[in-house]
Amino acid sequence: MKKSLLRVAAPFLLLAVAARPVAAQIQPELNPAGTRSSDTMRVQLALPLDSLVAEPAAADSAHLVWLQTPPELRDLVGDRIGCLDTDMPHVFNGTVMSFVNYFTLRNRSYTQRILERQNLYFPLFEKYLAKYNLPQDLKYLAVVESALLPTARSRVGAVGLWQFMGPTGRDMRLVQNEYIDERMNPEKSTEAACKYLRDLYRMFGDWELVLAAYNWGGGNVQRAMKRTGKKTFWDLYPQLPKETRNYVPTFTAAMYTLQYAKEHGLHNDSLHYLYPEAIDTLMISGRSLDLRKFSAQFGLDSAAISKHNPEIRKPFLPETVRNYRLTVPACVRTELALLDRNTVLDFCKVVVPPPRPITPLAPTLLGTDSTATAIAATEKAEAEKPKYRRIRHSVRRGESVADVAERYEVSPAAIRRWNKLRQGKALVPKQQLVVFVPAEASETPAPAVAAVRKASVPTKLPLPADKAEKTDKAEKAVVAVKTAKATPAAVTNDTDDSVTPEPEKAVAAPTRAARAVRETVAAAETKTKAAVAPDDSLPTEYTVRRGDNLTRLARERGVTVAQLLAWNSLETEAVVPGQKLLLRAPTEAEASAAIKASARRVAAAAPPAPRAEALPAPKVHMVQPGDTLYNISRRYQGVTVEQLRKLNNLKSDEVKPGQKLLVQG
Repeated sequence: MKKSLLRVAAPFLLLAVAARPVAAQIQPELNPAGTRSSDTMRVQLALPLDSLVAEPAAADSAHLVWLQTPPELRDLVGDRIGCLDTDMPHVFNGTVMSFVNYFTLRNRSYTQRILERQNLYFPLFEKYLAKYNLPQDLKYLAVVESALLPTARSRVGAVGLWQFMGPTGRDMRLVQNEYIDERMNPEKSTEAACKYLRDLYRMFGDWELVLAAYNWGGGNVQRAMKRTGKKTFWDLYPQLPKETRNYVPTFTAAMYTLQYAKEHGLHNDSLHYLYPEAIDTLMISGRSLDLRKFSAQFGLDSAAISKHNPEIRKPFLPETVRNYRLTVPACVRTELALLDRNTVLDFCKVVVPPPRPITPLAPTLLGTDSTATAIAATEKAEAEKPKYRRIRHSVRRGESVADVAERYEVSPAAIRRWNKLRQGKALVPKQQLVVFVPAEASETPAPAVAAVRKASVPTKLPLPADKAEKTDKAEKAVVAVKTAKATPAAVTNDTDDSVTPEPEKAVAAPTRAARAVRETVAAAETKTKAAVAPDDSLPTEYTVRRGDNLTRLARERGVTVAQLLAWNSLETEAVVPGQKLLLRAPTEAEASAAIKASARRVAAAAPPAPRAEALPAPKVHMVQPGDTLYNISRRYQGVTVEQLRKLNNLKSDEVKPGQKLLVQG
């Protein structure tokens, strides 16, 4: 009986003996005081998720940064973040500290590039955040999204300062087509971002969840909350993607770094800080505009228009664009006022190349299919004809891949692909690059056609003052040539008849001189007649009717308002019915008669008894398409939007084209 019991109990005894060492390895040993050891490597502590004590033995990068950061610096950064007076999240932990080290130590140049653009965009952000009653510190969200680059593009297709995806941008009424992408427009995208953030806050009521939803999507955050039952960002932290988990700590670190950039020595004299420039707007609607021609007309840099209008995706605007406000530098305003607006826009329109001529077909002969043979031969010749021509370009000092691509009208990516260049690698002076251009574009046109095109299309519209100066120069040239023409005769009469030159030289020299004088006189007289003589096919005088104004008259006659003012000696643009206006430059007789008449009028109007000096007439501005009170106030020095409202008894900022506004009382 005992043997059978031992036989049954032996396996259980062996299992118990074998299990004791395993149990000893799992249970923590007791110290001499009778308490358990504090070896946290083996004990599972029920601590908050964000506590670094709960990190596993193989610490991540945030834990390493935390351990490597001096305790004094950690305490200082934690105190500063805790004292931030803001409605935005400012929790301090190891992840935030790792991003603070990234912004202030590991990648200082990246932060300094942001500081250079800070003064350019932050005032715009603050204006729209105040308009929609949002916290001002939300402006640091654009730093996290795009590093304050309006043309930034992510790997998933988000674009602009606020990194809108295509569907979200269309939901916020941002235009996206082949020519314009308003996600890159700083003003419109900022207003759309403020509306989107306002809607997210109405949905969640917590700014940490709003930031997570801005990155991951509001629907995704709502589904995660419904699935887990959690209501805060840190409760949802394990359920979020890695990028979204780091989003809120990155925002906190960026907010701290830009507010304490001076304390970390990020500012220095070598930085090129950007500030807002004085700008104006030009309404484009129903007509094409070549931006390169427009820049050349006003002497602007080729990148100036693109810098002020980053949403334009091509170097031109088509005729299908309606009511587009082109932002231009304020320096353009003076020259644009001297030239007629329609004349400038017609000059800068996109020129479409003429259609290619149709290849004639050979006649059909009886008994042979000559047409098919000719077509096959033509197609074979076209196929064998090279479509591209290879060009070697020698790099100049300071030239980049983008400059070379713009010169030959190809893409920078193609230049890098043809020459096996790495992205971001600078070019070396005298480096040889290979460029392929279309063979048809490289062919030189006929000399006669080239001469006609060069003469008919000027590179820049001349100002009215330039035309008058050229006319004076032509008249002086005619007078000088006539004087030179009369001088040889006088010299011939005074010469001594006893001196006889050699026969051949005596005949050849006067002949060449006379021919040169005749050609010079004929050319100068032709230029003078072309510049001064009026066009007999058009009326030279016009009687003002009711409802006329100088702007409409100038547009209909193909002249400028400045020319009409100069030709008729007008001080203002005001005209009255019955008044006679000259539609061409006055002749010398008309000008002298006008001077004598004005002198007689001044002499006849004797000044009466001295009286108080008359007050200057108030200045009036006629609202043009695209004008706003803000733009009008910037055109007149010392005038504000509030003054314009008071002077014109306006209850809102809305103005209409054609409306007249007092700009000075």
